[in-house]
Amino acid sequence: MSTSSVTAAPGGRATGSAVRRRHRRSPAARREARWAYVFIAPWIVGFLVFQAGPMLASLWLGFTEYDVINAPTWTGLDNYRRIAEDPAVLRSLTNTVYYTVLHVPLTMAVSLGLAMLLLRVGRLQGFFRTVFYLPVMTPTVAVGVLFLLLLNTQDGLVNRGLALVGIDGPAWTTDPGWVMPGIVLMSLWSLGSTVIIYLAALQNVPRDLYEAASLDGAGAWSRFRHVTVPMISGSLFFTLIVNTIASLQMFTEVYTMYFGNRQTQNAFNSDAASFYVIRLFQEAFQFLHMGYASAMAWLLFLVILVITVVQVRLSRRFVYYEGEDR
Repeated sequence: MSTSSVTAAPGGRATGSAVRRRHRRSPAARREARWAYVFIAPWIVGFLVFQAGPMLASLWLGFTEYDVINAPTWTGLDNYRRIAEDPAVLRSLTNTVYYTVLHVPLTMAVSLGLAMLLLRVGRLQGFFRTVFYLPVMTPTVAVGVLFLLLLNTQDGLVNRGLALVGIDGPAWTTDPGWVMPGIVLMSLWSLGSTVIIYLAALQNVPRDLYEAASLDGAGAWSRFRHVTVPMISGSLFFTLIVNTIASLQMFTEVYTMYFGNRQTQNAFNSDAASFYVIRLFQEAFQFLHMGYASAMAWLLFLVILVITVVQVRLSRRFVYYEGEDR
């Protein structure tokens, strides 16, 4: 037996061919790896063809002038300069940020309140959990049409309900000052998924923490602030990121309500409902400014990326995970 095949380094570590044999995979492991690649191949192909490929193409188109009909013409950073000077784009971006600032905190607060109520309903919890989640399954186009009828100024159900208590309902769909509150109200229709996440997090909070806090004289608010919130902070952080990203990409419901038919467009001449993705869609498929729209899409991607990174960095100060050293 040669010394090169079986040797040991100081401390008992094998060297030479022994190390090579240790790292050499068996035929069964190689066969298993090949089958793994076969099974994930459809996803890889789909990702390259339908996601990575179009993203790279739009990145290049963002530096061109392209109307779909004629060949793209390289323009460098002109599209991005135009975005910074376009009042319609800046207005739509302002509306989107305004909606996000209203929608995200309100959705999280209402969802947390509903989740805490669900903890107290006992055997009916499963029923109400289903009831709260069912609206999430409603097609977004149907939601837009539904709330266009509910928020109708003359005979909408919302204004009729307000009239019963002596309140003169506003013009939700035509008054520029009430358009955004109406859209935020509509967005609360689909908060069921956030409620379910919070309910699961609340159910995992150890009961003995509440008992210890009560023995120390903590009231309901102190228990909520110092026990509940820290223990569910991971779920709060997750929904903050998810709802922020979704809010910045708001499109279908608002487009259906205000831009989906000519009668609504003719009756509504304000830009109060113009969201960034709606403007992007119009530039791409209505005006055929595909290069400009591609630049807008990448700008939105960068905005979402920056906001998410900031949220992740700030979360290190406020998010608590059980078992984590502080």
